Amino acid sequence: MSAFLFIINDASYGSERAFNALRLAGSLAARKQVDVRVYLQSDAVSRARAGQKVPIGHYNLELVLAKILRKGEVALCSDGMDARGMTEVELVAGVRRAAPGELDDWTIQADKVLIF
Repeated sequence: MSAFLFIINDASYGSERAFNALRLAGSLAARKQVDVRVYLQSDAVSRARAGQKVPIGHYNLELVLAKILRKGEVALCSDGMDARGMTEVELVAGVRRAAPGELDDWTIQADKVLIF
């Protein structure tokens, strides 16, 4: 089994770099024998806010995250959430606040770490 960790920092809109990272994570999560984890930190925590009204020309991030969550995990940086006033109640179903030290553990367990 291959284990991938995606660490994403970019905000929800303005650049497609983080969206492309999520799209790749979703594609990998759909494969057999692949473990995918996504850690959203800094401005990327806003990607997991439920109920976003998608601007014209942008992608529905809830659908992309749902694809990853079918087989993978998505966690948000606690500090990033706190700095932006986010609570667990606002998150897309299945996405969760990371426990202290969880990113450290995921990094050690991953075969490959991709940072966006």
